[in-house]
Amino acid sequence: MTDDVLVVHGGTPLQGRIRVRGAKNLVSKAMVAALLGDSPSRLFDVPKIRDVEVVRGLLGLHGVKVTDGDDDGELIFDPANVESASTDQINVHAGSSRIPILFCGPLLHRLGHAFIPDLGGCHIGPRPIDFHLQALREFGATVDKTPEGLHLSAPNGLRGTKFALPYPSVGATEQVLLTAVMAEGVTELRNAAVEPEIIDLICVLQKMGAIIKVHTDRVIEIQGVPKLHGYTHRPIPDRIEAASWAAAALATRGHVEVLGAEQADMMTFLNVFRSVGGEYEVTDARPPKLGHPGQEGGIRFWHPGGELNAVALETDVHPGFMTDWQQPLVVALTQARGLSIVHETVYEQRLGYTEALNSMGANIQVYRDCLGGTPCRFGRRNFKHSAVIAGPSKLHAADLVIPDLRAGFSHLIAALAAEGTSRVYGVDLINRGYEDFEAKLADLGAHVERP
Repeated sequence: MTDDVLVVHGGTPLQGRIRVRGAKNLVSKAMVAALLGDSPSRLFDVPKIRDVEVVRGLLGLHGVKVTDGDDDGELIFDPANVESASTDQINVHAGSSRIPILFCGPLLHRLGHAFIPDLGGCHIGPRPIDFHLQALREFGATVDKTPEGLHLSAPNGLRGTKFALPYPSVGATEQVLLTAVMAEGVTELRNAAVEPEIIDLICVLQKMGAIIKVHTDRVIEIQGVPKLHGYTHRPIPDRIEAASWAAAALATRGHVEVLGAEQADMMTFLNVFRSVGGEYEVTDARPPKLGHPGQEGGIRFWHPGGELNAVALETDVHPGFMTDWQQPLVVALTQARGLSIVHETVYEQRLGYTEALNSMGANIQVYRDCLGGTPCRFGRRNFKHSAVIAGPSKLHAADLVIPDLRAGFSHLIAALAAEGTSRVYGVDLINRGYEDFEAKLADLGAHVERP
């Protein structure tokens, strides 16, 4: 593990400018969607992250030719020769990502069968795939569970269906969309997720020839079509990464401009950021004109000085406060005066990372009760899913082991904000969702190094 550690000399405010690319939670799904086309697809602004490498590898195993385009971050997908991949080949990717489950629908349409290995991902709660499998069965798929994974077939093809999710799961909504677009007939999905990344995936599928209607009250209607063609798409920027750097600016009393960040998809975060006492300014993009090179838009985030304010917030599905925003923001809340309350309602085991913050001097208590708002589905189920953060706390350096992607970035922020030198182990996990984060830290003046 010694080669997977970052030495962080804390106490220096982050200052400078970085850029975010396409959203991790859209890019990988758009790559899977390319399987459905009968002509090549082109995706721009793709970040160089581990999840993209995994999906690229899986596409290649199934005969999709993936090449780099002329532009930095451009990928081209040619699905002309989709084929079956061996179980052994696919199992190389077992446990490295949860994306493979989304290959089911496209592979069933293209090949009539699919194999999905054991799934990995971050350990923040079970995130069962039961929703996915139930939906696929509703479409007419047969699912056989074996020790090595799942074998799926569709002997009679896939047919549209009416399906209601018990919870607006992002992954299950993506599964239904990627399966329904070429299923015979009409599919109606109720209680669907409507996150910006979902809407952007719908835009990708619509470009390919799909017919998808987004109704009110989380209802999505998909009219199946017999074939789809390739797409050309530039994804929405990564709002999770943008908020992570904003929280880092606040926690370190710094000033960070995040180029590419867009206000519309971050409105809920921006409201909380301002309530805590942070400041931001939206800079609009300016197209190039004669004699002027133009300017990329973004958002500048900074700590204005003085004390930060305690807040109470709940995570929720969109348009609520995103669950992936809470871990980095909690680090900043350790510096706010008073008692902040965070009620996590999306993942039941997402507050484990607070133990490491307490070891650095934070004062965070976690509870099984639903604090600060309405009861959620985890209430009375013995999950510690609410946190009370008392501040301000002086953070000191510590040795930290990263448990998952988003908590990992929060540990990194804490090390940057703390006095002294910390050693952060398992930092390569951060590469799953944060492109070139070490280079960006250097650009922001952070004092970090590999031992």
